[in-house]
Amino acid sequence: LTGLMLNGLKVRGCAYNYVFDWTLVCISKEPQDSTDDGEEPSEKPRAAEAKAAATMTMEEWKKLQAGMAEVWPAPSYMALPMPGRSHTNYRDETYEFITRWMAETKISYRPHAKSPGSKSHLRYEKYSKAQTVGEALQLGSWPCDWCWDYERGFIKVEGPVRSEPIDIVQCTEEQTLTEVDRVIYRWYNKELAKNLGLDYRDLFGTSDPSILRAHRLVAQREARRRLEAAEKEGRRISDEDVLATLKEWAFVKNSARGNVIPEGHGWVWSDTIGLIRDRLGSIHATPATKLYPEVVQLLVKWLNDRIPQEASGFRFTSINLNCNYAARLHRDGNNFGPSLIRAFGDFTGGRLKYFPEDDKGMDLENLPEAKSVQLDIGSGPEGGLALFNGNSAHSVEAFEGTRYSIVYFTLGCHDRAEQEDRAFLESLGVSFPSPTEERYTFL
Repeated sequence: LTGLMLNGLKVRGCAYNYVFDWTLVCISKEPQDSTDDGEEPSEKPRAAEAKAAATMTMEEWKKLQAGMAEVWPAPSYMALPMPGRSHTNYRDETYEFITRWMAETKISYRPHAKSPGSKSHLRYEKYSKAQTVGEALQLGSWPCDWCWDYERGFIKVEGPVRSEPIDIVQCTEEQTLTEVDRVIYRWYNKELAKNLGLDYRDLFGTSDPSILRAHRLVAQREARRRLEAAEKEGRRISDEDVLATLKEWAFVKNSARGNVIPEGHGWVWSDTIGLIRDRLGSIHATPATKLYPEVVQLLVKWLNDRIPQEASGFRFTSINLNCNYAARLHRDGNNFGPSLIRAFGDFTGGRLKYFPEDDKGMDLENLPEAKSVQLDIGSGPEGGLALFNGNSAHSVEAFEGTRYSIVYFTLGCHDRAEQEDRAFLESLGVSFPSPTEERYTFL
């Protein structure tokens, strides 16, 4: 069984509002023996009965198949080898596409695609008359049938389809949910929970959409395991521990960071954990910090385990997590003191471009290139942690590959945090500056 949808592979034109390294696998049985939840029905037609009820002979069926494979080809991605995956395990692209179908999505079925005498022939002959997904559901096919048939080229889709999968939690009262919406949502969440080893009920009850929630629960579970392993083995949290956690984490589309979003884009994959000041002026720990504390603890411990002696007094209240974008030239709003940054992943390029002498007295576009420095913050022999003033101009160079970055910084208004939030963050290893600490001690 293999992981699905490598983070970064789907960033350009991604169908989801969040990105992660998929570990979802499907172990469904062949759909002709399945219900909407992938369970076998209590009664199955016997092979002899199915053969007797066939609508045509095998000879007639074989004649009808002439030229059909060329007219009804399987999706091109099905030609790609998937080691360790059986033909009854569905591909990530299939999940991505079918979870966007709607009741009114127009479809057409390949005529007589399944051989007479098989258990699926009679069902297929019935539901293949459907012209929309809604009709297909009414005629007795289910999402697992759609996956099976689509991967074999038995279904052509004309549209329309959703730009993103249905998320019932985010729907408003004005939006009318169809039975197709409910069936796809229920089926996919059950598949997700089952194959990620989660309790289905844990996917709900927070503001996180269920797909986002599922993968963050995996990140939380695995971060806990890595913390326990490091303690048992008496070692530091490794770069590999951090990278694995970042791959498991589900990043959201963040359109609020207007100062870093590259030209021509409307959002970036970016999250902040720890302390934050929201648009209403409230200063608090982010919801994700409280929902997934071991993820925070692992990232904090990684830094605390290896912070250089010359920066041993570095303090921070917040952590910015970034995935697969090159921040344009910008200045942070009002950080208190310096920031520490490090990048992870398999990439080339992506150095931090930094103007250490920038005092905000000049427009960004007029800053002289000669005054900039390029800092390698990757995991190679020349890379490492970089200490810099986030309030001075900085950007990220173009890169190729999959790149994550972590920025540790202190919120300018950290001294107004609620004591409860401060105590919670400190319990995770976050170290707030003292009330008398100078803003630029290390700069």
